[in-house]
Amino acid sequence: MSEHASSFKPSLGLLDATMVVAGSMIGSGIFIVAADISRNVGSAGWLIVVWLITGFMTITAAVSYGELSGMFPKAGGQYVYLKEAYNPLIGFLYGWSFFAVIQTATIAAVGVAFAKFTAYLLPAVSEDNKIWALPFTTISITAAQLLSIVVIVLLTFINTRGVKSGKLIQTTFTLTKLVSLFALIAFGLILAKHDVWTANWTNAWDLRKLNPSGTFESYTTVAALGAIAAAMVGSIFSSDSWNNVTFIAGEIRNPRRNIGLSLFLGTLIVTIIYVTANVMYTAVLSLQEIAAADKDRVAVSASRAIFGNVGTIIIAVMIMISTFGCNNGLILSGARVYYTMAKDGLFFRKAGVLNENAVPEWGLWIQCIAACLWSLSGSYGNLLDMISFVVVGFYMLTIWGIFILRKKRPDADRPYKAFGYPVLPLLYIVTGLAFCILLIIYKPQYTWPGLIITLAGIPIYYIALANKNKVSSSI
Repeated sequence: MSEHASSFKPSLGLLDATMVVAGSMIGSGIFIVAADISRNVGSAGWLIVVWLITGFMTITAAVSYGELSGMFPKAGGQYVYLKEAYNPLIGFLYGWSFFAVIQTATIAAVGVAFAKFTAYLLPAVSEDNKIWALPFTTISITAAQLLSIVVIVLLTFINTRGVKSGKLIQTTFTLTKLVSLFALIAFGLILAKHDVWTANWTNAWDLRKLNPSGTFESYTTVAALGAIAAAMVGSIFSSDSWNNVTFIAGEIRNPRRNIGLSLFLGTLIVTIIYVTANVMYTAVLSLQEIAAADKDRVAVSASRAIFGNVGTIIIAVMIMISTFGCNNGLILSGARVYYTMAKDGLFFRKAGVLNENAVPEWGLWIQCIAACLWSLSGSYGNLLDMISFVVVGFYMLTIWGIFILRKKRPDADRPYKAFGYPVLPLLYIVTGLAFCILLIIYKPQYTWPGLIITLAGIPIYYIALANKNKVSSSI
């Protein structure tokens, strides 16, 4: 066997690709973020509306990406689409943001979420168990952070052994968590508390702020729009990473068909789960109990209400399965973006080399290091709130790229065309733009850090370009 493979091996079918979409989306968010959404909107009806808007945006974006995946069925996904529609700089800024925060901080956050819920079964790995503290500072390393790092390193190692190893974990864990979530929702709806349901849905469409004390505050009309945008930060984070399947296009059989189809099926399945899970929450918990759940762990409170004390263990195991499978999908797919950037001379050259198992091992390990550093930093949660603005911005740019490419390359082969074009893609852009503008006005702290990180990529791009030209001229 040669030391390095020359190309990716197409070994993932439609089911595998769909499980990458669904598995990468469902991490810990659905079990937690309903608390913050409820505090912002203050009613059961608007809680569901926030998830429906997010689901509509996600499915619309996913089916729009189907056209791009059919045109460019190769590793790199969104990075490639932006480069082809605009220019290499825009593609690089996405790839840079992806490596700096979007993917690596998400891996860290999901890893620590795995550890936090493992602590329900093994208290020794609790985030309250400080292993080491830097003297005279507030900096410390917890057992939860160390377990997160162990999981990230383990999954990275498994994925260096070939895409089939990662595929087995992804498909198994995702199917398990889908069945578990549907079962939890079914039990919750069957055992719904009539008085709780009635109370939650009596004034279901009053949009207001819910305070920790249980009191409500009215919004002005404009402030209400800002509250919806703030609420959607959590639902968008929970629904993100659906595009990870586009990064591994080189390893999917019949990518022109299967990527677009898996995007639609995966996002549809997850949207149904997310909406019905939140309906279930309103059937077993009062709105105040949702908003004031301990450490925002709404699913723990709901499971306890359904199953009694054993519910805590049930939900802890479910979230461990969910976050482990989610991180596998994120780790598996992320390194393919760095691989394509390296091939373009815009990332470390070693990231563009496949090992004997036909996977970008060096890219996997550098991603692992960055994610472990974010795990140690403890600041990934705030960063992910701040990056929602940038993530939606890049989604809008990518979808607008469909319009650009229809004009620039009218005769290009498009085995799959964006559903509802031009209405649905335009509707996504309008909705996304409204979300971003409202965040700029009402939650500026969620916008400027992500912009700074993204724009920091501009000088890095020109340094990388100069280095690339220097290497080319010396050959």
